[in-house]
Amino acid sequence: MSQERAGVQGGPMDSILAQWRRERPDLDTSVMAVCGDLWRAADRVRDGVAANLAGDELDLAGFDVLLTLRRQGRGRALSPSELAQDMMISTSAMTNRLDRLQKGGLIERQPDPADRRALRIVLTEAGFALADRIVASHVSTEERLVSALSAEERAELRRLLAKIG
Repeated sequence: MSQERAGVQGGPMDSILAQWRRERPDLDTSVMAVCGDLWRAADRVRDGVAANLAGDELDLAGFDVLLTLRRQGRGRALSPSELAQDMMISTSAMTNRLDRLQKGGLIERQPDPADRRALRIVLTEAGFALADRIVASHVSTEERLVSALSAEERAELRRLLAKIG
């Protein structure tokens, strides 16, 4: 691939790439533009989602727990380890999230009927209502954030992003 960016030209990244071409012509630094654009796009999406949650005094971590529980269905519970696995985080990180949500009255820790030593996490009525309301505004926020992309471009972006990793 050439060192010119495929896509948007003339932005700050082009200046950075030109500087690197001057200083290190032996390196193809075009990957810096790709990764830089990914980071900036991710930051814009994360900031937009966080702003949507701010009025409910909910952070991204708590939001993730609420929506993970909400998509299980009303009254359905998951163990803390099932939640952590679904959300791809450590169980210790999950404990902190659950503590905050329980303090806010949004989840309950209930004994597991199959194992007295284990717990199940379920949304309270307030947590369910909040998750239901927030998921609608979340979808609207994300729609606004990617509105410049057509349905075909969105599908292509997902296909391309799936190749990374």
